[in-house]
Amino acid sequence: MKRVLTTLGGLILFSLGSPAYGQGKDAIEAYVSGDYERALADTANAADADSRAFAARVLLAEAICRDGQPPAALLDTALDEANAALDRQPGHVEGRLQRAIALSLMVRPMSTGEARRSGLGSEARDLAEAVLADDPGNLYAHGFLAVWNLEVVRRGGPIGAMIMGASLDKARDHYRIATQIAPDDAAIHWQWARALAALNAKKYRGDIDTALDAAIAAPVGSDLERVMQARAVQLKHILDTDGPRVAEAQALDML
Repeated sequence: MKRVLTTLGGLILFSLGSPAYGQGKDAIEAYVSGDYERALADTANAADADSRAFAARVLLAEAICRDGQPPAALLDTALDEANAALDRQPGHVEGRLQRAIALSLMVRPMSTGEARRSGLGSEARDLAEAVLADDPGNLYAHGFLAVWNLEVVRRGGPIGAMIMGASLDKARDHYRIATQIAPDDAAIHWQWARALAALNAKKYRGDIDTALDAAIAAPVGSDLERVMQARAVQLKHILDTDGPRVAEAQALDML
């Protein structure tokens, strides 16, 4: 579906994979194992920016592990936590990334008009770009913007992409940098493959297969990464058995 957008409705969920700095051992172990309730409880009484950004990460990890669109209340709480981190430290990198992810998830189910009026997708892009301005080698900001560009190209078509300054070339550049930084990151490869498949599974089949194979082969260290890897296996199977058209439709529904 081609339409001009001034926001992004796609999901880009990258900075959820690696443990957060500044957290206690129990909180990190709970997060890695997928015990998100315990991870939140272990950090509930901490008011520093790192802890609030970590809480946002935990809530968004829980959101991505669910099937379908996450509940609005869960996303609202994650956004509140990211905002709390930024209130305490306005330039907090993790806080900005988690806010960007929460905004992207919120925009995902919106209609074209709602998305355009909300401005949330463009704000998510701006947050990631601001992180790169401060930290040009930030893996997850590059991963975020790789998929952001693909989603704008898909949803906006040529005119929408031009208005937003998005392109396939920019997407590839960000993905290339991300994979140079972390060649074996399952989340980076999975989200790239999913977004390419949603864009045009037939046209980009070779690139999709390469990224899916990389995601499937990557070592994983958290429950969330295992979920993403399992989804890569699922999409690969659909491509091989049902073909690009079915895989494209499936990719549009996957997180």
